[in-house]
Amino acid sequence: MARTCKNVEDLDAARELEPPAPWLTLLEGRAVAELASGVISAPLLLRSLPRGDGHPVMVLPGFLAGDVSTAPLRAVLRALGYPTRPWGFGRNFGPSSNLEPKLAARVAYLSRVYDRKLSLIGWSLGGIYAREIARVVPEAVRSVITLGSPFGHAKANRVWGLFQAFSGVSVDRLERDRRATMRTPPPVPSTAIYSRTDGVAHWRSCVQDAGPEAENIEVESSHCGLGWNPLVVAAIADRLAQPEGDWRPFEREGWRRALYPTPTRTAEPAGV
Repeated sequence: MARTCKNVEDLDAARELEPPAPWLTLLEGRAVAELASGVISAPLLLRSLPRGDGHPVMVLPGFLAGDVSTAPLRAVLRALGYPTRPWGFGRNFGPSSNLEPKLAARVAYLSRVYDRKLSLIGWSLGGIYAREIARVVPEAVRSVITLGSPFGHAKANRVWGLFQAFSGVSVDRLERDRRATMRTPPPVPSTAIYSRTDGVAHWRSCVQDAGPEAENIEVESSHCGLGWNPLVVAAIADRLAQPEGDWRPFEREGWRRALYPTPTRTAEPAGV
């Protein structure tokens, strides 16, 4: 039976999540196999995935990663007809006082250069940036896709201590100041891709409340392999291929029903 929460403080406490179980973290080594499967399946994917409409796409890397980590995904998207851009800020060591404004300015600038809105794909911490950029310059953003991004609970992951050490940002203060905002879907179509076997971020911290233009897609993947996993790449291509202004939820008919489980529709932990 679900636990009854008597007040707001009890409710917040009940919603706290722990990092993934240690055995899931040990399974992150399968990311190497996911990269290999992505490379091997790339020719088949390029023949079967929908072609792009030519709108630009920026891919933002995860914590401690750089543009090299997103190069395979950008190569596939480029072959599908999307002009792709790296984020261009070196390794992602966490937010600084001027990183978010610089990112927003870069997205707005690229939107003017291409005369099109950009789709933003963010892996882990990169997805948190992507959602926040979409709040700052929604007129320049067409859609946001996050890959295992723990925007729901700042400490429900295995790297929050490193994040705090490298960025100098207090996780507790971040939770206090921006928790509600970070959980709210951005004001553009958004897709949160997550895995229940994520060994870095608790999967429930990576889902959003489903809505008219907000959805979740569940896949079987490690955290470190999300940007290379063929199922993830196929889902990204499907989402990017939607006509602008005609966003619809991801369809799970036919063969997709076996590969993409029915996703969680709410960001709240079970039992609340």
